[in-house]
Amino acid sequence: MGKLMCDSTATIQSPPPTVPWREPSSLDDVDLVDQSSAAAAVEAAEKTISTTTAWDDVSGLEEQQKRHLRRLHAKGVLWKHPGKEAVVFRLSHGGEVSSDGNCLFTASQKAMEARGVDARDLRRRAVRRFLEDFGTAREEEKEVVREAIRHMYSPDLKSGWGIHIVQEEKLLAKKEERESLDSAIDELVLIGMQRETAAESIYRERCVPVNDGLSWAKYMSISGSAEDEHDIISLQYTEDGLLSVDENRQGHAAAFGDDIAIECLATEFKREIYVVQAHGSDGMVEEENCVFFLPHKPRSEVIESPVFLFMKGTGWCGGGADHYEPLIASPSPMISHEKVALVL
Repeated sequence: MGKLMCDSTATIQSPPPTVPWREPSSLDDVDLVDQSSAAAAVEAAEKTISTTTAWDDVSGLEEQQKRHLRRLHAKGVLWKHPGKEAVVFRLSHGGEVSSDGNCLFTASQKAMEARGVDARDLRRRAVRRFLEDFGTAREEEKEVVREAIRHMYSPDLKSGWGIHIVQEEKLLAKKEERESLDSAIDELVLIGMQRETAAESIYRERCVPVNDGLSWAKYMSISGSAEDEHDIISLQYTEDGLLSVDENRQGHAAAFGDDIAIECLATEFKREIYVVQAHGSDGMVEEENCVFFLPHKPRSEVIESPVFLFMKGTGWCGGGADHYEPLIASPSPMISHEKVALVL
């Protein structure tokens, strides 16, 4: 399947490549879709129109975000790929999805308009794709992936405080062992240890850290259901030490889809996935640059049109932007009479 996440550390440690908001000077050199394709596109678009939401009606957006997203929808984005017919897509909001930790997979299912699969199916397929590719990768490629995973889920608490106020470690506790873990914590509390300190000690000693490919696969398999093998334990730290322990006692926490999972979905379906991030007034960006397209390319050939997901950015570098929503991409038949808003 090609190199496994060769740019993972770049994606995690620095802002991923973005497609700037720009107007093309001309469309003369673009092989645009013909009118027969356009007619079919209109028919397909009409079937999805009832599932989309006007940008003015999307909650949580500031006026500058709505203004740019309306323009994006009105003019469309031009997608070009070697060997593929160029297409202009109009992007509409595909509706809200539950913020239960499964939003990447729920939003992807809606954005793909995938039939016969649900969010849990997509989660399983992403994990399976990861394990297959990771298993055949060269050792140096595997280490790049491990470093990215450690950076996200098992950070070095001796560093990183110039960037982060709070850092978090993820641990995996087997559901069948929760009672024995609780008993061990209670024993430490009985001899005078504070509850959170006792919990930190036991969970660190007996739970699995998310710090390599296999533990990432176990972590990303967790959907917050009773059928999960593991529960997620989260330890939060400030520079001064332990801040809190989220014991997830009900086992409802799901693994939030990350850049690795997005790349696995892209590879599994052989489609580029673009995360469209719209920053608000607190995003420390100029208004004309408040919308970014973050590409995630498959580690294989592209055989279908791209998928678009939406993320509302709040704060610098999208800090706080931790929820995906679907975008419905409708091919446009009127591409020869207007300039597109963006070339991907």
